[in-house]
Amino acid sequence: MQDSGTPRTGLRVLPGDRLSYGMQVPVTSLSTLYAEPWEVEAGPRELRRIARAADRLGFAYLATCDHVAVPTRLAAAMGTVWYDPVATLAHLAAVTERTLLLSHVAVAALRHPLALAKQYATVDRLADGRLVLGVGAGHVREEFEALGVDFARRGAVLDETVDALKAALGPAEFPEFSGRRFAFRGLGQGPRPARTPRPPLWVGGSSPAALRRAALRGDGWLSQGDRREVLPRRVATLRRLREEAGRDGPFAVGAIAEPLYVGTASWDTGVGTLTGAAGTVAESLRVYRGMGVDQVQVRFRCRGVGELLEQMEVFAGAVGPLLVD
Repeated sequence: MQDSGTPRTGLRVLPGDRLSYGMQVPVTSLSTLYAEPWEVEAGPRELRRIARAADRLGFAYLATCDHVAVPTRLAAAMGTVWYDPVATLAHLAAVTERTLLLSHVAVAALRHPLALAKQYATVDRLADGRLVLGVGAGHVREEFEALGVDFARRGAVLDETVDALKAALGPAEFPEFSGRRFAFRGLGQGPRPARTPRPPLWVGGSSPAALRRAALRGDGWLSQGDRREVLPRRVATLRRLREEAGRDGPFAVGAIAEPLYVGTASWDTGVGTLTGAAGTVAESLRVYRGMGVDQVQVRFRCRGVGELLEQMEVFAGAVGPLLVD
């Protein structure tokens, strides 16, 4: 990780000699599928404590997700609390200095690429070049319908949006782009991103179309929760597509790890939680590295913000050093 104040350049933002780890920030999305009960009553104070700890402990990134509105049919599982990623990442930029700030993922097809570029360029400037823009196609039909965007065509819209974003977030003050849906020229936007030539753009999703989009258009791929047994096939597909297209630049492959608890808990951490001594947890996570993964997103089982901070401290101090190649 680069020190605050050092110019950020290039699209490679993760070290090449280790498995990096980051985390989605608790509190900012309250899906019943993964949120802990204590998060319901937590707020900005806890959010800032967690972000400062992650920054101090060397977590590669902090991430937050994107939903404009959740329909009634999905609210029982998804919840309705989803902090806006632009506002959240800008807030986190003010209380951190080193950790990357990742949208995992922004539903980019819901918005015009120039509007997105304005928002995320501002975040990158406020964060001194620490933004990683993660985008995905989205899956909630009602969100698209409410915002007047064709849900059935969201993949094609996202393809062009990614191309337009790469132009709009580039070094030119007056970017130019011409596509089927979007076109702009002679329109200046400032502030420009702090990172040059632009912030990295990672693409999420595991469908064939999403993998192709990531391989051919992105600077990285964000798994949306693929199980370990399917990840090697996904990574092989990405590599094949990139090789066939002659793409050989930096490309970061991501995965989402199982829920974690380092040590022996005095309470039931749930089925499927990766738990045990630091060496045991590290050995299991290193399997991801062998699959070709560059970074894993971790989520700790915990009963409160204090226990979460303890788990982060133990993980960074005892597990992290064992993830170096």
